Amino acid sequence: MHISEYQKWLEEWDRARGWDRVLPSHTLVHALEEMGEVARLVLELEGYKPAEDEESVRAALAEELSDVFVFLFKLAYQYDIDVESALRAGQIKADRRYSVEDGPPELERYWAAQERIRARLKRKNS
Repeated sequence: MHISEYQKWLEEWDRARGWDRVLPSHTLVHALEEMGEVARLVLELEGYKPAEDEESVRAALAEELSDVFVFLFKLAYQYDIDVESALRAGQIKADRRYSVEDGPPELERYWAAQERIRARLKRKNS
């Protein structure tokens, strides 16, 4: 399936049900609500929150990510934004902003910061 096909299908699907008349701000709130569910599942997969089994959490995560995508695609069509074109522009922007050479130093900076935070928390809790 192509992104543009999905976006068109979603708009037609919503229109058939009258849901295309929902305010964009409410669409955004729904997307944020779904992101909260995604966040909970990620915390479960990382072990921060208790989880049943990884397989069922991953299945739930796939479902919740789909829900987020639905609302983001809907928000895009509500403002006449072609998601496929926006993603292409985003690829160009990312390539210009971050070279392959920038990746390893940025990752090292990130890991060093994480280690400092862990060490500080460990000292504080000792």
